[in-house]
Amino acid sequence: MYHRPRPLEYESGNAPSTVHRRLSCLRMFYRIMHVDGHISRNPAEYIKMPKVFYDEARITGLSRTEMSALVCEGRASKPSEGALITMLALLGLRVTEACNVDIEDFQEYERDHRVLRMIGKGGKPATIPLPIPVARAMDAAAAGRSSGPLILRADGSRMTRRSADRVVKRLAKKAGIVKVISPHVLRHGYVTASLDAGIPLRDVQIMARHSDPRMTQRYDRARGNLDRHGNYVLASFLGGAA
Repeated sequence: MYHRPRPLEYESGNAPSTVHRRLSCLRMFYRIMHVDGHISRNPAEYIKMPKVFYDEARITGLSRTEMSALVCEGRASKPSEGALITMLALLGLRVTEACNVDIEDFQEYERDHRVLRMIGKGGKPATIPLPIPVARAMDAAAAGRSSGPLILRADGSRMTRRSADRVVKRLAKKAGIVKVISPHVLRHGYVTASLDAGIPLRDVQIMARHSDPRMTQRYDRARGNLDRHGNYVLASFLGGAA
């Protein structure tokens, strides 16, 4: 039987990762349509997905020095930008979560800890303790206000995801960081820096609010699969032969 090549991959020349992403959206669309009763069956249920492989050694994010430089650059900028960078890098917030923080969300204490109460990804509530430097940066952005959005744009409106992305890129450039960077790279750096600081993997999973421990383990492998690579052990074991 003749099998026609997949148009997205072979005829249009898309990479497997691009095909996988597009087909995933299509599958989810039909799944929701089926679950909601708009169609009698899901035509994409058994669609064959291309295999996508990632070189985890290249998923390194920002180094400790780069993270520190970016946080310092943020604090030297406008208070709102300092609070944004601080929440991304030192709390590990997703960019949408950071933009949605209101001043009322971090005025409470829980067992003598000042905390940020928020609704995270998937509608999950979270209570996050605020270290003193983080609380100071957030208070500075509040600038005496008692309510409303914490991070504001120049026109006084709530900062958006796109605005935050531009802020991160601009401050990263000022900090001398030449890597391709986005707000999520700071969250990545938050996880890897926590692991480098010796915080147990289970605790980092809780900090990052990963529902699946395998996600946190992927960050751990990405940071350590070169440092702990067996080639170094073998070369030392073989001595002169290496």
